[in-house]
Amino acid sequence: MGNHGTHIAEIDPFAGRIVVGMDGSDGSLKAAQWAVGEAKVWGCGITLAYSIMPNTASSVFGLSVPPRLDLIDDLRHEAVQDLTRIAADLDCADVQVAVEIGTPQALLLAASDTAELIVLGSRGRGGFTALLLGSVGSQVTSHASCPVIVMRQGPHADSTEIIVGLDGSEHSLAALDFAFEEASRHGFKIVAVHAWDVPSFDLIITSDGPVPLPLEHVADDEIRLAAEILAGYTQEYPDVKVVEHLVRAPAVQALLDSSTNAVMIVLGTRGRNAAIGALLGSTSNGVLQKAKVPVAIVPVPPEELEAA
Repeated sequence: MGNHGTHIAEIDPFAGRIVVGMDGSDGSLKAAQWAVGEAKVWGCGITLAYSIMPNTASSVFGLSVPPRLDLIDDLRHEAVQDLTRIAADLDCADVQVAVEIGTPQALLLAASDTAELIVLGSRGRGGFTALLLGSVGSQVTSHASCPVIVMRQGPHADSTEIIVGLDGSEHSLAALDFAFEEASRHGFKIVAVHAWDVPSFDLIITSDGPVPLPLEHVADDEIRLAAEILAGYTQEYPDVKVVEHLVRAPAVQALLDSSTNAVMIVLGTRGRNAAIGALLGSTSNGVLQKAKVPVAIVPVPPEELEAA
């Protein structure tokens, strides 16, 4: 964190702030501009974060030589100047810059310990190469301690809906917490999408062999589950309008189909049916790859995981 270096003495540049992963790409610039609107409604500042990964020079014998310290200082100075110029153009009174040496993953994951929110462009260059599909995006969305927004492009100006995936897992409850808080701040509507996918032959295989699955029972159970989960939220957030979409379809498709008027899609890191050990559930991963609007990936708070 910041207090390991002399350039930021004993101050955490990320605490209670919206942190934007910068890399000089158009995507990261759009992410910074989008973060301005969030900072205003959250009532917090923005930190533009950049990581320097100096390439080690290889000798003819294949040995690598550490980069010269003055080169690192030059790179840092140049990055701070670039970020400061970008910060000056943002319509936000409180923008700080943080330049650290190391990998983008390490920088952003460390930031997530105290940040309110991390915002990433979907494709990066330099330190954040292939952000969405590459290792940085998946590592940060899988392991971050705070919500992460991945932006492919901004929502339409007249969009008013937050799409949230609902499946009853603690991961989807964390996503609902974030979605309702966000909807309440902005005056958006919640569209809670509860999708379940039953095999096409409508049979469940049991130890006694296949038995017919009465579909209406499954539907009833799913509807009841969704209603019970949402009831508590509508009580806590009476100002937020909620629409339920119960869809018998693969979850990724159901969420994407619901997002035509979305400002963002909000998901937990894992869902009810995620494979054991999968850090980012297949639904979250699928939506991240295909969504055209910002996607928020919300982790379960560490204290709740420990209690579980």
